[in-house]
Amino acid sequence: MLKSLRSPSTIIAVLAGIAGVLLVLYAWRLPPFVTSIETTDNAYVRGYVTIMSPQVSGYVVEVPVKDYQQVKQGDTLAQIDDRIYVQKLAQARAALDGQKASLENSRQSELAAKASIASSQAQIDGANASLTRAQQAWDRINNLSNRGIASQSETEAAQATLDQAKAAVNQAEAALEVSKQNLATIIVNRSLLEANVASAEAVVRLAEIDLQNTRIVAPRDGHLGEVGVRVGQYVTAGTQLMAVVPEDVWVVANFKETQVYGMQVGQPVTITVDALGKQRLKGYIERFSPAAGSEFAVIKADNATGNFVKIAQRVGVRIGFDPDQPAIKDLGPGLSVVVDVDKSAAPQQNTAAK
Repeated sequence: MLKSLRSPSTIIAVLAGIAGVLLVLYAWRLPPFVTSIETTDNAYVRGYVTIMSPQVSGYVVEVPVKDYQQVKQGDTLAQIDDRIYVQKLAQARAALDGQKASLENSRQSELAAKASIASSQAQIDGANASLTRAQQAWDRINNLSNRGIASQSETEAAQATLDQAKAAVNQAEAALEVSKQNLATIIVNRSLLEANVASAEAVVRLAEIDLQNTRIVAPRDGHLGEVGVRVGQYVTAGTQLMAVVPEDVWVVANFKETQVYGMQVGQPVTITVDALGKQRLKGYIERFSPAAGSEFAVIKADNATGNFVKIAQRVGVRIGFDPDQPAIKDLGPGLSVVVDVDKSAAPQQNTAAK
């Protein structure tokens, strides 16, 4: 019996059994392999990947950049033929000048109307003076006529002169009213002319924006992806030309829901980057996803079936990099990493509030 227990095959079988038990205990994090460190390789570098598209249509006349080139904010990425947009801007400016001329003419018409009112008022004053003289002449002739001194023709002439003076006063007052109405009409039309000028100015601004949009520029510093646009290509609004990738990067690690308990914002994180020869970088937890990753999937999982099997869901954790690590500049969105979080570590004070 003892000899059989001491045989090499028996010893190997016992050792294999012990190793298998230890492996199961380690895989399930059971004693004595309980640890506060949670690890996942379901983690990737993320960044702002901006797809550049034109806002206007036209033929591309220049593409001064190449694949993967570094660009600065404001650098020209592509130029669309701007001849049509230059003429549209000139047309809009000409229309604006016409509307401004109409508005200025309205102001001149206002001045003319006010002068006409002053003239009509002067005519009324003159007519009133003539009426006063005619009235006085009529009073004298009428007095003489009653005394039998004035002739009938003189009396009739004085009466006619008086009637003409009264008619002249009425005509002058009517002319004054017409001048006032003309001024009111000019002032009322002023609002329409001012609105036309504002509309023309807006058209000019839109034409300027369209002309500026023929030059497609980098919105931020970064590197280009593949440049898909070519000289001579006709593009329309929304056509994907190329991508700009800024240097800001972070990590999104998808932990199992059973792993996130005890994690806190600000806790230190160790990030192992496959593309950098397993180099380790330092980071910290920035924030947690508000829902499991399955909730953001295009096709939602339907668990209302009779053969339901419970599967641990993944929760996204955003992880930022600690500053002053030169290797960060070598990272790009999409790279795979391995993330280790020590849940027993205290959150960093300078990052927990971010």
